[in-house]
Amino acid sequence: MQMKLELVPVPVRDLERAKAFYADVLGFHVDHDTTISAEVRLIQLTPPGSACSIVISQGIPNLDEMTPGTIKALHLVVKDVSAARAEYRAKGIDVGEITDHGRGVKSAGFSDPDGNSWLFQEMAWRSAEFEGT
Repeated sequence: MQMKLELVPVPVRDLERAKAFYADVLGFHVDHDTTISAEVRLIQLTPPGSACSIVISQGIPNLDEMTPGTIKALHLVVKDVSAARAEYRAKGIDVGEITDHGRGVKSAGFSDPDGNSWLFQEMAWRSAEFEGT
């Protein structure tokens, strides 16, 4: 049986601030921004080139129970972690130092405005996946 992870909820305090961070700073595509009622809103965003999206929301049972800032170490795989770090530091994101894990794996971490943490991860053997981008 095949399975594909396609949507990860990310708990945030302020939808507008989070949407601006993910869309305007990180460059995630806004797949949809749906207001169902004054209390219910869903925003789905996808990193460039990814098959998996995130959702930020308000008024959704279960998702509202998640505490903002508790999602840790979501990985964004990139061709070149040094280039990603430099690009996003220039955009004002506090991307940490690069860690070399050996065997062609490197990473550098950062957080969204609510404290959910992310890693840019480079895996040398996957660089061909980025050709033409």
